[in-house]
Amino acid sequence: MGGIILFDGVCNFCDSSVQFIIKYDHAAYFQFASIQSDAGQALRAQYEIPENIDSVILIEHGKVYFESTAALKICRRLNSFWPVCYVFILIPPFIRNIMYRLFAKNRYRLFGRKESCLLPTPSQRKRFL
Repeated sequence: MGGIILFDGVCNFCDSSVQFIIKYDHAAYFQFASIQSDAGQALRAQYEIPENIDSVILIEHGKVYFESTAALKICRRLNSFWPVCYVFILIPPFIRNIMYRLFAKNRYRLFGRKESCLLPTPSQRKRFL
């Protein structure tokens, strides 16, 4: 089984990020669920993910990753030059996450939000939980 990405389904930037991952995930390694969905809430409960975590969440091989660690682990699995970004994993998380948290805190102000979650195309639907 591949990784599961939980994302904020009403965030425009998060929606664009999911579309980006689908485009560069040629192996279809990742599946997706919005945090707000029933599947997202069930995974949140199953993996005991705190409610205050509202950034990207990666569940892979039974482990849960948040913030910049999740983003870098996602990049590692993508096609093109994106796996090169994984080198930033060498930077301690407390440093990486300063910038990540600043961006995440302002994502609605910078990119806006939707009234409802993304509706995947028929070809993408099988990748969503």
